[in-house]
Amino acid sequence: MQDEADETDGTGGTGGTGGTGGEADGASAATDDTAADTEAAARARRLAAWHGSERTLAHGPAEGRIAERLAALTAALTTGTTTGTAAGTPPYGGDGWVDVYGDGIVEELERRVAGLLGMEAAAFFPTGTMAQQIALRCWAGRTGDPVVAVHPLAHLEVHERDAYVTVSGLRAVRPTGEPRLPTAEEIRGVDEPFGTLALELPLRDAGFVLPTWEELVEVVEAARERDAVVHFDGARLWECTVHFGRELPEIAALADSVYVSFYKSLGGISGAALAGPETLVAEARAWRHRYGGQLFQQWPAALAALDGLDRELPRLPSYVAHARVVAEALRKAFTAAGVGWSRVHPEVPHTHQFQVWLPYPAAVLDEAGVRLAEETRTTLFRRWREPGPPGLAMTEVTVASPALEWTADDVTAAVDAFLARVRELMNGDGGPAPQGGPALP
Repeated sequence: MQDEADETDGTGGTGGTGGTGGEADGASAATDDTAADTEAAARARRLAAWHGSERTLAHGPAEGRIAERLAALTAALTTGTTTGTAAGTPPYGGDGWVDVYGDGIVEELERRVAGLLGMEAAAFFPTGTMAQQIALRCWAGRTGDPVVAVHPLAHLEVHERDAYVTVSGLRAVRPTGEPRLPTAEEIRGVDEPFGTLALELPLRDAGFVLPTWEELVEVVEAARERDAVVHFDGARLWECTVHFGRELPEIAALADSVYVSFYKSLGGISGAALAGPETLVAEARAWRHRYGGQLFQQWPAALAALDGLDRELPRLPSYVAHARVVAEALRKAFTAAGVGWSRVHPEVPHTHQFQVWLPYPAAVLDEAGVRLAEETRTTLFRRWREPGPPGLAMTEVTVASPALEWTADDVTAAVDAFLARVRELMNGDGGPAPQGGPALP
């Protein structure tokens, strides 16, 4: 927003700046346009490289072409299956009418989610952020306490622009700052009352980490001792069953409400659901309308979500199991290659997603990954970022259906090819050498 304000002020001729200032502002705007064009070209190159790969650990949602997504929706209507669909009938009601303000296929999705989670009811939302804000707002009204106990790395804190504070007037207490979910003792030790305990399962920004089942039960019990309700940010709850050794209804039963996403693990277009008691969901529907979430038609998102529940949900345990194979192969490959400092976190993934850390600038690793895809049609990693010290980069790895064909040897070969390109960039053999980070041997 600051850049937009500066540009407006510069072209508005407010006086006192003179011709020189206007020229300077014009040059700045031109520079901004050039930077935007450069980034757009870089993004187009990345997407083309990833899309053209014959082998990849996972297909990202941004690299699909519109025609391909439309074809996938059509295939879901003609070849997909849903629980209870009679033989020979179009799945998902393909011959039925489109939804209007949440009826039809959207209601079918809501019933399906409530049943999968063992909850009384569920409501579809266009975004998970909206679902979470409304859940917390409803619980605050019911408990009479606007305080939410939440981890500082939770989605609520990091990725929702303080919406629960600025929109709903709620306030946070933080049981722990450690990169893990809080313990029961930490919940008991919070030094002021709170009405809701919000737990993100898994805690994505800490490395998609989960507590043990026993620890989770104890944390929930500790919150109950303090007369608090429990809300699960379960955007990725679908893949937690392997780690906990429990089915979805038993996991969800620990909480008073659960939010789940349809695109993070299930390959949907967008959307989320809030599940819980019938009375809470009815209230949430009213707030959904007030928040602008009562969309006229949502059948494409609902159809993609139903297809994901049928197609991807049963496969998630196999993805989690194979993520452990991939993670171990990555760790061994980096060690064998002599990378001075590297980390796969967690060493044994809790879900089918985990972090990889390497001691090189993110720009170098991004470029190496694109070159690998362009030159070998293999996508190993996608975007890197530097959330910590400069020159120490992290990427998130998602092991999904395409990765099931990868053996440990395949992973090792891809890592060697990737590091060869990093070596070229760091040593200046393949273009200008970015600053920072040690050279590879």
